[in-house]
Amino acid sequence: MSFSDKVVLVTGGSSGIGAATAIAFAKEGAKVAIVGRNEEKLAATAAACGDNALVLRADISDEKQAVDLVKRTIDTFGKLDILVNNAGISRQASLLQGNILQVYDEVMNTNLRAVFHLTSLAAPHLIKTKGSVVNISSVGGTAAPTVPMFMTYSVSKAGLNHFTKAAAAELAPHGVRVNAISPGPVKTDIIENSGFPVTWDRFREMTALNRVAEPEEIADLVMFLASDKARSITGSNYFSDNGILIKK
Repeated sequence: MSFSDKVVLVTGGSSGIGAATAIAFAKEGAKVAIVGRNEEKLAATAAACGDNALVLRADISDEKQAVDLVKRTIDTFGKLDILVNNAGISRQASLLQGNILQVYDEVMNTNLRAVFHLTSLAAPHLIKTKGSVVNISSVGGTAAPTVPMFMTYSVSKAGLNHFTKAAAAELAPHGVRVNAISPGPVKTDIIENSGFPVTWDRFREMTALNRVAEPEEIADLVMFLASDKARSITGSNYFSDNGILIKK
């Protein structure tokens, strides 16, 4: 599928699913604005995207930076066709440790509040192009976490799932589609960044297909949902979890 006339904004584009998504769109001819906080990793993603990449080093949970990154995207490329809300964090917290509110605020500010804000900022531009939004959620937003440490992350993704449906309903009359993807375990740097005491082998054992996905697999699904092949799909949540939800 070709995206040669499209402009795509990808948050969390410095690594993992975000980087794979930005690179995949760029290979299909799209102009890509890549948002992230790690300058070195952003540069690597941009290099893989080629000449049509705009690097936006920003913290999306900061309101002023969010406004600026959308403005810079429009100023550079003149329009916006696709918004991929991928950026997300996970932190350890539990009700009994006493740190739940601090972690809750940090996780929610990035995983959910920033998505509300960015989608609101992008919406007028997406209406002009009859564009689409793809939110990267998680199976954690559907299944109750069995480990308390995942509580805030799972709640943020459950909220993102509801936001997807609500946003889809509001924007549908304007020709803008909004969908979500709920991956299971994907080989990214989330374990390293969150500090969770779990291994990829353990994640693999939790799936029915006995495997962990690669970021490119999720990027393929993002591109499908953003393409005309999915022109009748909005308000949906696509699962790509290697069967973790059906594992007995």
